[in-house]
Amino acid sequence: MSGGYNGLLRDAVALLRAGGIEGGARDARLLLAGAMGIAAGRLTVELGGPVAPGVARAFGPMLDARLARKPVSHILGRRAFWSGEFEVTEATLAPRPETEMIVEQALAGRCSTILDLGTGTGCIAISLLGERPDARATATDIDPETLTVAARNAARHGVADRLHLLRADWFAGVEGRFDLIASNPPYIAAAELTGLSPEVRDHEPARALSDGADGLTAYRAIAAGAAAHLTPGGRLLVEIGAGQAAEVCALFATAGFGDLRVHPDLDGRDRVVAARTG
Repeated sequence: MSGGYNGLLRDAVALLRAGGIEGGARDARLLLAGAMGIAAGRLTVELGGPVAPGVARAFGPMLDARLARKPVSHILGRRAFWSGEFEVTEATLAPRPETEMIVEQALAGRCSTILDLGTGTGCIAISLLGERPDARATATDIDPETLTVAARNAARHGVADRLHLLRADWFAGVEGRFDLIASNPPYIAAAELTGLSPEVRDHEPARALSDGADGLTAYRAIAAGAAAHLTPGGRLLVEIGAGQAAEVCALFATAGFGDLRVHPDLDGRDRVVAARTG
């Protein structure tokens, strides 16, 4: 690779495209910025300079990893979500832009006390605490490694003093009632796992993707326990997978929830189911 950073980037884009990487130009820019230790938004300003030896040494293995279908977020160890960046490891599901819909819907109503079930990186609870300085949250996850990552993310975003992290299987050990319960649970059916992209199937934690069954196990658990942990008029917001809206709404209706609504994402796909206690 030659011709300064411009040449380095040009060659990287060609390499990724030849390797069948969709969005190779975007990925090459993100990885080069990561290798340079700068924000991606500054890359254009820096492209005219000569390539530092350390950057070249770091960039090559990054490209190799991407060609092996490792996600950019796992190569860089971070991913943007809402208004910040979150640490990502092999123990966590990388935050998706679609999940920001939960944050958006949560901020449209009361959320002074928050319960985030299956928190992962902590991106939902931490983003909400960042927007609501007087709010407090409890975030659960069954995996202690994941909770360690969430704790570091909370500290990075300056909300650790308002976030209680709890190792729990859904509501186990959760005390008190909350204005809002939010969750992005594992919703992919076991039969659908083989159809996922290698980036997701081979690098994201399987327990965060699928329940190993029909994809609805988490919603059944949430429907059964949410009412006992919500204040009167409290809200429930969950992310769903394709084609699950009717079944999830039915589960929540049977559990006694009302004001059921389905919110589509920017692509028009049903993405979040909202419900409310009486």
